Amino acid sequence: DQVIPAGPDPKVHNREPIYPDEAVRRGEQGLVILLIQVSPDGLPDLVDIARSSGFTRLDRAARDAVVTWRFVPAVRDGQPVPSSMSLRIQFLLD
Repeated sequence: DQVIPAGPDPKVHNREPIYPDEAVRRGEQGLVILLIQVSPDGLPDLVDIARSSGFTRLDRAARDAVVTWRFVPAVRDGQPVPSSMSLRIQFLLD
């Protein structure tokens, strides 16, 4: 039973998370790791914060963007299946 994992749909322009203005002013940066439940139709059923950046603003910005994304669903035996995947989103100031 080989499963091809889910991933962001490269044919869709998934909006990058918006760096919150307040976070920029405060110099907040960090890595958010999201756990995403992807439905067989490529929609994020659930987006949880698996690892916080340490800043609620950044965590929320990452989650708010990804809940709007489209995904290529996981496939088992030629059929799309529900699955979960993790996604890393890095917030870095120049």
